[in-house]
Amino acid sequence: MALDKGRYSRRKRSNFVSNLLCWLSTGLGLGILAIILGTLMFKGFSGLSLQVFTQTTPPPGGEGGLVNAIVGSLIMTAIGVAIGTPLGVLAGTYLAEYGRHTRLAVVVRFINDILLSAPSIVTGLFVYTVMVAPMGHFSGFAGAVALALLVIPIVVRTTENMLLLVPGSLREAAIALGMPPSIMIRRIAYKAARAGIVTGVLLAVARVSGETAPLLFTALNNQFWSTNLNAPFSSLPVVIFQFALSPYADWQRLAWVGALIITLAVLALSVVARWLSSSRTAQ
Repeated sequence: MALDKGRYSRRKRSNFVSNLLCWLSTGLGLGILAIILGTLMFKGFSGLSLQVFTQTTPPPGGEGGLVNAIVGSLIMTAIGVAIGTPLGVLAGTYLAEYGRHTRLAVVVRFINDILLSAPSIVTGLFVYTVMVAPMGHFSGFAGAVALALLVIPIVVRTTENMLLLVPGSLREAAIALGMPPSIMIRRIAYKAARAGIVTGVLLAVARVSGETAPLLFTALNNQFWSTNLNAPFSSLPVVIFQFALSPYADWQRLAWVGALIITLAVLALSVVARWLSSSRTAQ
C-alpha cells in the first residue's frame, strides 16, 4: 500500500510539472506573439495615412506612399495563385483518386515534399536561371512564376489530404448509381473536401504574400508606378525589406506600415474565405 502511495505521489508530481511546463510554454509563446503584434500595431498605425494608398514609394527624405508596391504585390500574388491553384488541385486529385498506390504517385509525393521543405530563395534562384537570365532582365511575370512554384506544393498536399478524408462509402455509393469517376470527384469529393481545399489555398496565399527572397531574384523592384509585367516590378515585401534596412526614418516608418498592411490583408482574407466556405457548406 505504501508502494502504491509512493507511485501515486510521483505520478502526481510529474503530472504537475508537465502541466506547469505546458502552461509556461504556452504563456511564453503567447507573450512573444503579443509583443510582436503590439509593436506592429503601434508602429504601423502611427505611420498610416491616406497618402500611403495614393502615392508611390518616395526617395530618401521625401513624402510618398506604397500604392505601387501594394498593387504590384496584388498582381503578382493573383497571377501566382491563379497558376498554382489549378495545377495543385489537379495534382492532388490525381494522388488521392487515380494514382494513390502507383510508383508515379510515390515519386510525385517525394518531389512535392522536397518543394515544401526547400527554402524559398532556392525557388527564386531557379526561376532566375530559367527565366530572368535568358530574358536578360527582371520582370513581374518571373516573380509571379516564382510565387506559383511556392503555391503548388502547399495546394497539392492539402488537396490530397482533404480528399483522402472523404469516406470511401460516398465514392462507392456514387459509382453504384452509375456516376463516372470524374463526375463523382467533382460533385461528391470536391464538395466534401471544399473547406479543406480552400484552407490550403489560403495557407498558400498567406505564405507567398510575404515572400521576399524569390522576388529579389525575379521581379527585383520598381520605385515608380508600373503595370508592365515584362519589366522590374514593385512588391510590398521587397519594399519592406529595403526600407527596413535603410537609415532613413521615413522609409522605416513606411516599412512598418507595409508590414501592418500585409498582416491585416492575410487576416481579412482568411476570415472572408472561412465565411464563404461555411456558408456554402450550410447550403
